[in-house]
Amino acid sequence: MVVPSSIGGSRVLLRKLREIMGTDEEAQVRLDRLVAMVASTMVADVCSIYLTRGAVHELFATQGLAPGAVHRTRLKEGEGLVGLVAETKQPLNIADAQHHERFAYRPETGEEPFNSFLGVPIVRSERVFGVLVVQNRVQRVYGEEEVEALQTIAMVLAEMVASGAFGDLSGLADVEARASRPESMQGRAFSDGIAIGTVVLHEPHAPLGRVIADDPVKEETRLDDALAQVRGALNDMLEGDPGRISGVSRDVLETFIMLASDPSWEQKLKHGVRAGLSADAAVERVRGEHRAKFNATRDQYLRERLHDFEDLDNRLLRALAGVDAGARTLPEDAILVARELGPAELLDYGERLKGVALEEGANTAHAAIVARALGIPMVGSLSRLLSRVEDGDPLVLDGESGEVRLRPEPQVITSYQERLSLRTARAAEFARLRHIPPVTQDGERMTLLLNAGLALDVHHLDDTGAEGIGLFRTEFQFMVSETLPRLESQTLLYRDVLEAAGSRPVTFRTLDLGSDKVLPYVAAEREENPALGWRAVRIGLDRPGLLRYQLRALIGAAAGRRLRVMFPLVTTVAEFDAARALLDREVAWKRDRGGKLPTLIEVGVMVEAPALAWSIPDLKGRADFISIGTNDLMQYFFAADRGNQRVSERYDILSAPALRFLKRIRDDADAAGLQVSICGEAAGRPLEAIAFAALGFRRLSMPASGIGPVKRLILSMDAREAATAMARMLRSDGPTIRPELTEFARIRGYAL
Repeated sequence: MVVPSSIGGSRVLLRKLREIMGTDEEAQVRLDRLVAMVASTMVADVCSIYLTRGAVHELFATQGLAPGAVHRTRLKEGEGLVGLVAETKQPLNIADAQHHERFAYRPETGEEPFNSFLGVPIVRSERVFGVLVVQNRVQRVYGEEEVEALQTIAMVLAEMVASGAFGDLSGLADVEARASRPESMQGRAFSDGIAIGTVVLHEPHAPLGRVIADDPVKEETRLDDALAQVRGALNDMLEGDPGRISGVSRDVLETFIMLASDPSWEQKLKHGVRAGLSADAAVERVRGEHRAKFNATRDQYLRERLHDFEDLDNRLLRALAGVDAGARTLPEDAILVARELGPAELLDYGERLKGVALEEGANTAHAAIVARALGIPMVGSLSRLLSRVEDGDPLVLDGESGEVRLRPEPQVITSYQERLSLRTARAAEFARLRHIPPVTQDGERMTLLLNAGLALDVHHLDDTGAEGIGLFRTEFQFMVSETLPRLESQTLLYRDVLEAAGSRPVTFRTLDLGSDKVLPYVAAEREENPALGWRAVRIGLDRPGLLRYQLRALIGAAAGRRLRVMFPLVTTVAEFDAARALLDREVAWKRDRGGKLPTLIEVGVMVEAPALAWSIPDLKGRADFISIGTNDLMQYFFAADRGNQRVSERYDILSAPALRFLKRIRDDADAAGLQVSICGEAAGRPLEAIAFAALGFRRLSMPASGIGPVKRLILSMDAREAATAMARMLRSDGPTIRPELTEFARIRGYAL
């Protein structure tokens, strides 16, 4: 390989490129010279350029394949190795191309003798313009320097294609015209709500402009100035109007600003500039690396962090081009459509948005968390959304079901307008019920509690009329921080939560880490089955310093107050005893130093493992309360991964075996004198709430959105008649009693 890894060698390559592309020769001549230069420089037997024309990838130039194949060889979308590179938008580097499952033989090319294959996408702003390929007879895997060199050339080609240097490439007959028909897309709901409005395409890029630098020193100065501008703007956003960015939005933005100061990110950018790229092109190349890593990783936390880096790359490109994204004029009913969105980008738009639709994304991503905090409906995981929608299209976004309607028919818009009116009316009704105690028609008093994970969530206590927090998830503070939160930081958060709750009880769950919750500062081994692996209290007991540190913060925060602590995913009574011993040790540590203690400490356990569910009698005298975590308990009960869509909907908590299991736990808890509650998404659904009340449960802890509907249901139901009906339904041998329970509630006039 002649392409050197040194910065000087990269500049030579870029100078050759500039010489070829800077001539007045016809486009085809320049392409022919380019493939010849690349083949010579990389000691490759073949170099070919395929450009995407309509829905096919057409061979536009080659050195090494049969000349007659140029403009004759066309691969359909997704066909062959070229189609695979275009589809994945990632380099493909293999030693034996002809035995790859996606290899497509075209006899007119004469490529039989060539074994090794390196293809890189010609891509700009997520749009694929073609594929650049080198091949050799000898079987070999190309080195990192060779891949990087080819990507640099592809970047130059992308800018030329985008500028129209090779003419209009959309003229083939099979090119799809602009979409105009109504379409329905199913994604995932990330933030609740309904929005009816007009599509505004998120445009994070400014035009790239020059790719090759005339003066590397000047380009590095431009880069330094742009970095300072981006960091300054983010700090201004954080330190501006304190009422605009607070709570979780502030926490996320602080984490984001830490990424903007990452020295490794800056070093990669400067390496590109010193190699001869313009500052803009260096940012674009690093952005491409982030995108490739995003596509390659299955780790959810890493994927979300890479999205944040892409946000920073986009901001830097705009700063270099002098584009102010915040000044963009939006229609009053704007629904933002994007492939992905960073948290600061969403804050740029703020409350000007009616909704957000994302092609990718995750429910736990920073942007989704900020959307929920701002009350902006968001739907994500909408495959190929950007290829099916245009700026200005009408769109309906359903943050309840995860459905998006593109260019909807008038009757669909009317239907959703009616749903919006109903949601408004229901919200008003639930507000009127806020201060009414949840008592059934036959006088059974229920207690409705809130699930929370952020200090911001505690304000829902006043909004919903919930009587306390039945579950406060403490891990979010650890997940958004780049380092282990200090004792003072943890103590301050827990104290803020207790003060916001006032006299209402708060149950803190200790760290439930592991599985899909990974800390950036803790090395995690990939497990064969993480849901059954090293997680939750197992980590706390194996790393007692981490758990004791958190318990010390909780004790300090609750000084002079009531403290309720529970441990997650306890499987045996011995595990509970060991965890409680750590708590007792921290209480003694505080007492011995004359510190102020909580007035009352209640210790409980999450019942999420079937093994513990059959050990409830042994908790008598050890624990003060139990909370049944329906999400995990049902996952283990049915042996069905709740994150796997193929099986998660296959089993129903409203089945006779599952309900008999829950009744057994409640009976054992009553006999052991343990307070018991149901906790999870299921507790916030009215039909499930009927079943739980009929089984004798009187404490339900749920998301804020469930408090109003469940309270309305409770006020309309008769607990004794529901229990009688439930006793009959529990004898069912069917997969679910949902239809029977629904019909019973309808006949009795229960408010579902």
